[in-house]
Amino acid sequence: MSEHPDRRFPRSVFRQGSEPDVRFSLANERTFLAWTRTALALIAGGVALEALALDMYAPLRLAASLVLIITGILLPIIAWVEWSRVERAMRLGRPLPHPPTGIVLALAVVASGVLVLLAVLR
Repeated sequence: MSEHPDRRFPRSVFRQGSEPDVRFSLANERTFLAWTRTALALIAGGVALEALALDMYAPLRLAASLVLIITGILLPIIAWVEWSRVERAMRLGRPLPHPPTGIVLALAVVASGVLVLLAVLR
């Protein structure tokens, strides 16, 4: 029994175009779930960095922790938007949009890494 497109969430995606190959939709969903797991790891890393109270300059350690935790909070939201944009593009037969998640993650990792390095050196 097939689920009617009007009952699937988000309707703004599933009311568009035609059903793409299910393999592509499932790959898109797996990518979203991978970004969500990455976000969980960022949050855990940020909490651990602060909870362990390592012998490094505390304000910079806290800043690095906050970068990781805030990125971990924002990443699933960005990944959801990306999932929606990709799914909509596939349904409409359009080119896939540029994904913003990679650059967000890269910037956060660089920023937190620099903060930790400075905290260790201080």
